[in-house]
Amino acid sequence: MLYLFGFERIGVAVSDIYFVDPNPIGGQEGAERGVRLELRRLEPGELKGSIYSARPITVDRPLWRVDLLESVTGTPGSFDRTHHHPALRGWEPGKRVFDEQLSAEPLKWLAERLADLEGVLDEAGLGRDEISPADVAALRERAPEIVDTVSRLLDGVRSGALATPPGDAPGSSSVRASWL
Repeated sequence: MLYLFGFERIGVAVSDIYFVDPNPIGGQEGAERGVRLELRRLEPGELKGSIYSARPITVDRPLWRVDLLESVTGTPGSFDRTHHHPALRGWEPGKRVFDEQLSAEPLKWLAERLADLEGVLDEAGLGRDEISPADVAALRERAPEIVDTVSRLLDGVRSGALATPPGDAPGSSSVRASWL
């Protein structure tokens, strides 16, 4: 499942994810599942036909990532693998950053970060020219709706309807099933 909230220059992409890291850090072995949220650049394309034609939209490079993950074998609701990537290098995330508040109250933490887009960019080492004032205002206004979407996806993960392994996953050392 993929949700995309688009603003002027940025978008927020949210998806369920099932993941097995082929090179896990100590204590992070085994399958993980949950919800991934990425702040992404959006690029509008040129019209391909008349003024009535559909406009191409590119969901481009990630600026920030949050992974609300749990180990598949762990206790549901533990958020034992929950982390964020405050900075990305191109398309690659930096190391996982674990935050006690993020794991303790993930939806509250997420709402606070979405309401502080400038702070997120500062932490990521990105210039504020990546966004517009309209992006800041729109994301702050829509943060509750985005957090609600994340909450519903987490419910789907816990019910077993989302973030399931692909059919060829058993025995595989590296698996990823997700839009993001």
